Amino acid sequence: MATQVAEPGTGAEHGLTLETERGITTISDSVVAQLAGYACREVEGIAGMGAGFRRLISRIKPGGTQLTQGVNVEVGTREAAIDLVVLVRYGYPIPALAQQVRENVIARIESDTGLMVKEVNIEVDDLVFETTETEGGSRVE
Repeated sequence: MATQVAEPGTGAEHGLTLETERGITTISDSVVAQLAGYACREVEGIAGMGAGFRRLISRIKPGGTQLTQGVNVEVGTREAAIDLVVLVRYGYPIPALAQQVRENVIARIESDTGLMVKEVNIEVDDLVFETTETEGGSRVE
């Protein structure tokens, strides 16, 4: 059973369209973005995603954090490019963490969609420091 990728404009307006003898499968850009967001959050040391202002807005909006926050994807007929904005927990080496995120996102997208990931760009927007109960309180007991 042959699988072929449909040419642009023949399937969904955005996303990937796979055509077989038995039907057509369309994967939207938002599904690719959700997969990338989830794969990024799977990596220990990632404290959250999104730029500062967007994180603030997501706290105000009901529903909390969405998987696509901090994720931007471009999906072509065979390839995808992904941009991520992440928050890193203090104490994790940023270059090594970025490489882990990149590898996990690529593996997830390629295995779950069949797309070839051309690039994963990562912007570290903030560091998150763990606080203890005594920090920020009174200086004396």
